[in-house]
Amino acid sequence: MHPRRPDGFDGLGYRSGARDEQGFGDAFPARSFSSASDLSHWVTTPPDIPGSRNLHWGEKSPPYGVPAPSTPLEGPAEEPFPRGGGGGGGGGGGGVPGQSSEQLNRFAGFGIGLASLFTENVLAHPCIVLRRQCQVNYHARHYHLTPFTVINIMYSFNKTQGPRALWKGMGSTFIVQGVTLGAEGIISEFTPLPREISHKWNPKQIGEHLLLKSLTYIVAMPFYSASLIETVQDLFGCCIKNKLDWEGGQRQSEIIRDNTGILECIKEGIGRVIGLGVPHSKRLLPLLSLIFPTVLHGVLHYIISSVIQKIVLLILKRKTYNSHLAESTSPVQSMLDAYFPELIANFAASLCSDVILYPLETVLHRLHIQGTRTIIDNTDLGYEVLPINTQYEGMRDCINTIRQEEGMLGFYKGFGAVVIQYTLHAAVLQITKIIYSTLLQNSV
Repeated sequence: MHPRRPDGFDGLGYRSGARDEQGFGDAFPARSFSSASDLSHWVTTPPDIPGSRNLHWGEKSPPYGVPAPSTPLEGPAEEPFPRGGGGGGGGGGGGVPGQSSEQLNRFAGFGIGLASLFTENVLAHPCIVLRRQCQVNYHARHYHLTPFTVINIMYSFNKTQGPRALWKGMGSTFIVQGVTLGAEGIISEFTPLPREISHKWNPKQIGEHLLLKSLTYIVAMPFYSASLIETVQDLFGCCIKNKLDWEGGQRQSEIIRDNTGILECIKEGIGRVIGLGVPHSKRLLPLLSLIFPTVLHGVLHYIISSVIQKIVLLILKRKTYNSHLAESTSPVQSMLDAYFPELIANFAASLCSDVILYPLETVLHRLHIQGTRTIIDNTDLGYEVLPINTQYEGMRDCINTIRQEEGMLGFYKGFGAVVIQYTLHAAVLQITKIIYSTLLQNSV
């Protein structure tokens, strides 16, 4: 499942001081605190399942305003960022007054986090909608592997159905994120499974931590399935009564999906578990058959994104540290280095994990949508609707069928939407950096 991704809510917790931690997957900066209390662990927010990206090694945060000790042998691992302009508690470096620097840092941290949240959950949502529709559309002759065809089909959807067609199901994605956070917190409280990994980790601790993640994905799985239906369901087709029964050609008088309120995702998720709610066909796969592909995709996405984040952060921090030793870093650049390496690492991790696992995500979405009597938009024409009438027996049968009938590129249907999504994300990061740099230069 995506983060959307989203894959998430990353980027809202920034502190104004220098970043000294070296977590395994420090996906998000820490929050800003006014006291000097010692935080036990970083508590982060995983994005849309199963793309959670908060695997950490459990370091403790140093007291606010107190720099971490460094030794010549440790180099950038202990002091990755210069202290010249990043101190938010005392007198600011580089000629910025302490109070003004602290207020500016807090404002900038909130603005950067808000921009990241808006990009991943609102601005990129149309790309997620089209991406999922292409993935589950086995009828499609156009695979939309490039962003040019994706832009054209988005324009057609907007013209025929209005802007709402590109933002459908957005509320349900927030519900899935909330369920994921709640489930992870509750399970970690009532079980010995660690939510964070300590600095002195061992294979057993990693296994227990990944088991916690797996249980979280299982709990959120029916709600993710309901959210997936909302994002790919045709807006007009879902409101028409007396639709054709696509299995037997007989007409039925039931409304396939009449109400798409904000809490409909919870209702449908619970109904999927107990077997009530919207009528499903006999081809609907039981939830037990979906556990393995769901957990597999989630855990792999989580591990890949965490590893990529760690690697990118180490590279960026080493580069920043070398620049600081050469005394070639300006106060403005020092303050930028306190924020943007985290964002860049998070961006790179999300991009790499989505690209690597895109074929598995296609298989997963087809298995989740099968038998739900969902009617999607025709991604070849931009109008009309199509039924989902697949008959996969499981994950292996789905993989073999796609490879035989649609070719290897069939696993990458809608990939052009991913290109657009991360291009927009990169553009927002660059614009945010320019605005922040301008504010800092005006304050110096």
